[in-house]
Amino acid sequence: MTRLNLTNHFLISMPSLTDPNFHQTVTLLCAHNEDGAMGIVINRPLGLELGEVLAQMDITADSEQVQHLHVLEGGPVQRERGFVIHRPRGEWEAMLPVGGDIGVTASRDVLSAIAHGAGPEESVVALGYAGWAAGQLERELSENAWISGPADNRILFHTPFEKRWGEALALLGIDQNMLSSDTGHA
Repeated sequence: MTRLNLTNHFLISMPSLTDPNFHQTVTLLCAHNEDGAMGIVINRPLGLELGEVLAQMDITADSEQVQHLHVLEGGPVQRERGFVIHRPRGEWEAMLPVGGDIGVTASRDVLSAIAHGAGPEESVVALGYAGWAAGQLERELSENAWISGPADNRILFHTPFEKRWGEALALLGIDQNMLSSDTGHA
């Protein structure tokens, strides 16, 4: 039996998913296997700038632009831990290859490189992640809490945060205005 593997896919919440941690979110699935799944929400700014995070780590950014980059709420698990989704993958210490040329890194070296203008070409910084136990994500998918589709670099790195949910749905041919939170009614 072929096993579902949604690594390097967007997990897009359906309107019926009312959990405040995931309502109208787009999550990049960074790993999905028989042990469970791990992803990072890519459309929830925390109201925190990268310069604030770097200052807590005694790192000073070389540019104002880097100082003011938005940090995202990556999920409800380990909210104090930072993750950088980036391309190209490069050779960072704790880098997990996601797919294509995308990696996710949770080590200080990538943040230091970003601060000094030597980081990956494109990156998204988040605090926390989303996690699912073995079989949990598959169950939630069967309950229509989520829809999935291949990850898209344009949405991941260039689309404004507030438009990512609608744009991710549009990739699948779904108009967000046509979705209803009612399910299972004829």
